[in-house]
Amino acid sequence: MVDIKKVKGKIPVAITIAGSDSGGGAGIQADLKTFAALGVHGTTAITSITAQNTYSVKAVEDLKPEMIREQIKAVAEDLGIDAGKTGMLHTEEIIKTVSSEVSKHKFPLVVDPVMIAKSGAPLLKTEAMDALENYLLPKATVITPNRFEAEKLVDMKIENLKDAEVAAKKISEMGPKTVVIKGGHLEGNEAIDLLYYEGKFKTFSAPRLDVKTTHGTGCSFSAAIAAELAKKTELPVAVEKAKKIVTLGIKFGLKIGKGYGPVNPMAHLYRESSRYSVLMSLEKAKTLLEATPEVAMLVPEVGMNIAMAIPYTESIDDVAAIEGRIVKTSEGARAAGNPKFGCSSHLARYILEIIKHDESKRAAINLKFSNNILETLKELGVTISFYDRTKEPEETKKVDGMTVPWGVRQAIKRIGKVPDVIYHRGDIGKEPMIVILGQQVHDLAKATARLAKEIGKK
Repeated sequence: MVDIKKVKGKIPVAITIAGSDSGGGAGIQADLKTFAALGVHGTTAITSITAQNTYSVKAVEDLKPEMIREQIKAVAEDLGIDAGKTGMLHTEEIIKTVSSEVSKHKFPLVVDPVMIAKSGAPLLKTEAMDALENYLLPKATVITPNRFEAEKLVDMKIENLKDAEVAAKKISEMGPKTVVIKGGHLEGNEAIDLLYYEGKFKTFSAPRLDVKTTHGTGCSFSAAIAAELAKKTELPVAVEKAKKIVTLGIKFGLKIGKGYGPVNPMAHLYRESSRYSVLMSLEKAKTLLEATPEVAMLVPEVGMNIAMAIPYTESIDDVAAIEGRIVKTSEGARAAGNPKFGCSSHLARYILEIIKHDESKRAAINLKFSNNILETLKELGVTISFYDRTKEPEETKKVDGMTVPWGVRQAIKRIGKVPDVIYHRGDIGKEPMIVILGQQVHDLAKATARLAKEIGKK
């Protein structure tokens, strides 16, 4: 679950001093979602209102500096500010106003030097650059430029990590105690962020994702750092956590709009908050299977299991199943253990591959193979496909855990869509198996109980 650290008996408060994105993907909208996902109460001081969507900024309306000042002041006087971040500060006057208020209230500040929108529209006036360097950067605890922003700040080209190290040192001389140069625009298979902190360098890497759901990435990253600072997290740890949150948000970004879809900082929250409900659903499914004596006839020699993944699942550890599996006894099917995450690599691999093709299918149960069971499933109207393990390529067989993903792809290819049931007839030393796929484990348990009763009548 989200770790909410209380400071002097109150929930941490963070403020975003930034522009409003009418498309909801960047600016204060992205920041507030990120704050919420990390268990921090988010507040705002809106600097500009933009009319924008996923592919363009159509208009910008700046608020009066005095209104910006009053927003920061109102939050600080009542709620207190444990940390803050800046985003779009369009003009010299706005930057000076924000700098003045930050000085008065003395909270840790993350500066995201927003200069250009994802669409290419300028978000920082040229004449405001000097104000950014002279007034705001000396107040910054952390600054998070991307490659192009860093190049503009230090007037040099950055083409690799060595260049980034030189740039980070130069930027730190302008005032920020910590510099993070984001690596999203650098070349390579990894997106590597460079941290310069207390005179030392540290890198944080993640696989470069070939997706177009990156709108608001910089906003969410700086907001995540601010949220962690509000919870009194050490700076390097705050940056590391922010990197993970944003990588997850990009991977499971929202595929909406005609341009760059919004990053999804709530993916982290949805993942963590769903773990309990997945375990409870498995507990109910286990109870139903054990309460149906006929289910025992469907248990394979290796045992039965039933599994379900959390939303936005990434690995086997995100899939829960019955520890020790479900075994056949004289009294029916009985679970050897309780629901637990990461305890069934077999069904997890089915689910992890299936959700690449159908995100709604997050549950699976395995049954013993028999033609009678297959015929009964057909009579129940489900979609069935199969793969032939004897035709698995040698290079796939050599890699542990690759048989199931390969088989699932073959089964989908065979019928041109994701089936409800996938089976195989085994191979040398491999028991044949039937796997039923679905959206919820309780529904799969009910379907399995019904299947068992139908077969019991024959």
